[in-house]
Formats: sequence, structure tokens, C-alpha cells
Amino acid sequence: MPEKPEKPLFRQLLKASTVGIQLVVSTFVGLAIGWLLDYKLFKGRTAPYLTIIFLLIGIVSGFRDLIRLARQGDGDNKKTL
Repeated sequence: MPEKPEKPLFRQLLKASTVGIQLVVSTFVGLAIGWLLDYKLFKGRTAPYLTIIFLLIGIVSGFRDLIRLARQGDGDNKKTL
């Protein structure tokens, strides 16, 4: 059975470049949600607690995606060996 050809370099670079973008976007989304809940919904009564909580959730979400992508890439390398 013939081996699968490797992914083109451009596709690998594109996948790697999304890692940084996902990490930054998930952090800012968590920050924005926390700020909106603190200052718009609860009118600052809970400030800065919800902002900090959702910021941490955003950071954890970004790193979770980073680890998932790293494991996925590692699995691709194991299949070719």
C-alpha cells in the first residue's frame, strides 16, 4: 500500500500560525466577557472579580487549544514512523 504524501509546507505553516492567534483571541474574548458582565450587567458591583475569572478562563481555553493542536501534530508524526 503506498504511503500518504506529507502535507504541503504551506498548510503546515498555516496551521502553526493559527496557534498564536487563537491564544490571543481566546484571552481577549474572556476578558471582554468578564468586563461586560462586571460593568454592564452588574454595574461594577462585582468588579474586578468576574473580569479576572473570565480572563483566566480565556487563557486556559487558549492553552487547551494549543495543547490539543500540539498533540494532533505529534500524532501525525507518529503515524509516519
